[in-house]
Amino acid sequence: MRRLIAFLTDYGTRDGFVAVCHGILARSAPDTRVLDVSHDVPPQDVRHGAAVLARVAPYLPPAIYVGVVDPGVGTSRRGVALLAGPSLLLGPDNGLLIQAAEVLGGVRRAYALTNVALWLPDVDPTFHGRDVFAPVAGHLASGGEVGRVGEPLPPAELVRLPAPRWELAGDALTAEVTYLDRFGNVQLAGGPAELAAVGALGTQGTVDVQVGDLVDHAQVGRTFADVAVGELVVYLDSDGRLALAVNCGDAGVRLNAKPGDLVRLARPT
Repeated sequence: MRRLIAFLTDYGTRDGFVAVCHGILARSAPDTRVLDVSHDVPPQDVRHGAAVLARVAPYLPPAIYVGVVDPGVGTSRRGVALLAGPSLLLGPDNGLLIQAAEVLGGVRRAYALTNVALWLPDVDPTFHGRDVFAPVAGHLASGGEVGRVGEPLPPAELVRLPAPRWELAGDALTAEVTYLDRFGNVQLAGGPAELAAVGALGTQGTVDVQVGDLVDHAQVGRTFADVAVGELVVYLDSDGRLALAVNCGDAGVRLNAKPGDLVRLARPT
């Protein structure tokens, strides 16, 4: 039996929505610990929520993940339960859960949440976190069989987010911004191989950085202090992803970068 529920939403903590869901879980699975992964996902930012779940997944014991970043709540979008490794993931079928499921070993089985007997009696079309996902999570945490949540679903039919874009061509690597953390560090598509490619493009370790019409310069490094305070560094972040940071500063603000933007890292002109 999984004794941990890992809970992520874009609800924030101001309005009591998270506490309401905690109440449902406490009533239905009183012996289960609830870990609040984050409730500060930017509203409706499914990609951000997916990245946070995937970051956390390698470090948790077997758990029931409840992810609710759900701009399609109340529409025809499905709720799903995914078996991945020793864990279960519950949430909307909008790509939120897939990256974490892959980190956990890939989706072994998938179910559509269609058994309304497990939901609260009166389901509000705008609060499925309370009325659908939390009650189903409580059922599973209390030892309920995952097969009771609803109809089996071919994993190939699950909604997946578009793969982030990157391209190495000539003297430049162009990579999509995938994530900005609270420090303003800018995560990009790409990993160790792409950092090595950027390093090979550099002149004495320096590359041009272009976002839209803005052009700056960054040093290839290992950590923030490899550059002077206020300077840009290109490095691998703690997720093993290509990233840009300003030592003791905010790279997102400096570069006016946001998720989905393309960043060009090129040989200095």
